[in-house]
Amino acid sequence: MLEKLLGPSKTGLEKLFGVSKAGSSIRIELLAGLATFLTMAYITIVNPLTLSTDGTGMEFGAVFTATIIAAVVGTLIMGLWANWPVALAPGMGLNAYFTYTVILNDGYSYQQALTAVFVAGVVFIILSVSPARKYIINSIPKSMKLGIGAGIGLFLAIIGLQNAGIIVDNPATLVGLGDVSSWPVLLAGLGFIIMAVLSNRKIPGAIVIGILVIAIIAWIIGESELQGVAGSVPSPSHAFQLDFSIILTAGFIGVAFAFLFVDFLDTAGTLTSIANLTGRVGEDGEVEDIDRTLLADSTATVVGALAGTSNTTSYIESGAGIKEGGRTGLTAVTVAVLFAACLFFAPLAQSVPAFATAPALIFIATYFLRNIKDIDWDDISEYVPATLAAIIMPLTYSIAYGIAIGFVSYVLIKALSGKGRSLNYASIGLAVVSALFFVVSVNS
Repeated sequence: MLEKLLGPSKTGLEKLFGVSKAGSSIRIELLAGLATFLTMAYITIVNPLTLSTDGTGMEFGAVFTATIIAAVVGTLIMGLWANWPVALAPGMGLNAYFTYTVILNDGYSYQQALTAVFVAGVVFIILSVSPARKYIINSIPKSMKLGIGAGIGLFLAIIGLQNAGIIVDNPATLVGLGDVSSWPVLLAGLGFIIMAVLSNRKIPGAIVIGILVIAIIAWIIGESELQGVAGSVPSPSHAFQLDFSIILTAGFIGVAFAFLFVDFLDTAGTLTSIANLTGRVGEDGEVEDIDRTLLADSTATVVGALAGTSNTTSYIESGAGIKEGGRTGLTAVTVAVLFAACLFFAPLAQSVPAFATAPALIFIATYFLRNIKDIDWDDISEYVPATLAAIIMPLTYSIAYGIAIGFVSYVLIKALSGKGRSLNYASIGLAVVSALFFVVSVNS
């Protein structure tokens, strides 16, 4: 039926995306796009809530529109130019770092934080079109990639647990258990169970379903208020609000580096995984059109920063559409169209309470953590720095500190253990930069 509705455009789409050549069909690509959208639609609610947290100076509606603009533009570039079945949106982890560390902890304005994202995106573009791209991806130790990913997961988890009221401030022990009999805690726990069960049953949209179920219950019992379903598109009032006044300071450079490093790692890991799923990896291990995909991702980050949101990145949730048979950029274009349609549902998104999205953060954290099994647990010089990086991130509320301490310890432990020859220039360089970052931070 879907193919009939396309009419004469079917042949044009076939040629544009090479659908038949990829072993797919128009119908499969459209259904794959729907599957991907359902698995990542939660970001239209979670990202605005995260960035508009009290104290950031950002408005929910403006971030909501910016989130969708970034997702639509980035995904269209990925679909139409790179012809990959990958969707993009503001990334989890980096949005939390943007809010809770850069703005609320370090004291940057949202304009300065957006500028750091913009600068990171521009540097990412330069790396994407240079030979340095391949060298950097291959030079970062596998254990550190996995440890940093786990740390981001723990960072998301502690924020989610706080938003749910499960973890609260305790003067004696820093953190303690909240009121487990309160409605926010009980509903957040129920939401987490719903997401886990639906995901285990392979039901698309498990996270967004869980969020909506808890929100509906909260509206019914009076813990939150439904402000409406559809309405006009909120103005992206944070667009083009960049502040370059502190661009040459050490602190700013450290923040931009953290945005760049994590975005680059996340994108490289996601695209490599998806390349394996879609058969885009050659016999020599090279990923087909990796330069186009990286450039699409980095361009999306620049667009997102200008629109008013944190780093935009490729989503591993795109795997849901690939499992449904999506193989070309038509899958991505479908996702972009569905995201664009969300622009008119800002009142509904704004009605969702923080404790309804909190379980999404915790559930996503479990995904980040599962890859620690691939760390080399037989080599102390590998697993100790990786574990240290992961632990530092949530305890300092800083992805940057985790990366820095992780690489400094990695190089020192390797060198002093007689394994210095296994170190490459990239790891040593990152350790030196990290050490300088700490020296400047202490003295500033």
